[in-house]
Amino acid sequence: MGGAGATEAMRKILPEGRRQIGVIGTLARVVVGLGLLYLPWWDYGLQLHDVLLGLVGFPAVVLLWQWLRLRRTTASLRATGVVGHLVCCGIAAVLLLTPATADAADLFYGTSMLLAALRGYAGCEVLAVSNWLLRRDDQVGCAVFLPIDAVESRVVGRARKTGEQ
Repeated sequence: MGGAGATEAMRKILPEGRRQIGVIGTLARVVVGLGLLYLPWWDYGLQLHDVLLGLVGFPAVVLLWQWLRLRRTTASLRATGVVGHLVCCGIAAVLLLTPATADAADLFYGTSMLLAALRGYAGCEVLAVSNWLLRRDDQVGCAVFLPIDAVESRVVGRARKTGEQ
């Protein structure tokens, strides 16, 4: 892939609007994402069924759920309250703590976090792939990165206001 082809490929991945997260939020997602990608190698090695489930199965389920939801309504999903956070944390806990799905979940969440970091997506990484493919900006609660993004947003906002005075 030449320079022009690579640039075009990046345009398809990156969002058309501005980034929703800053440098710290991006780095946090990259570090956690790479850590999650390492975990399946660390214990018993990566298995083919984990790769298929984590990189194809889980994203396909989320994409199918989003697609079915969009057949009923095109309204943006904003499940960022307490219930949204609890549902996301509960699903993640079940997938990550169940031995049969733990390595696949590590791959799914890890690659989704890297895509979210690349795209500057502030929502929960669960929707990073489906939002990218469907060209959406739906949001569900993200208990892991919400505090980091909130603090960074406040600090950057204060720095900008101070710089403008």
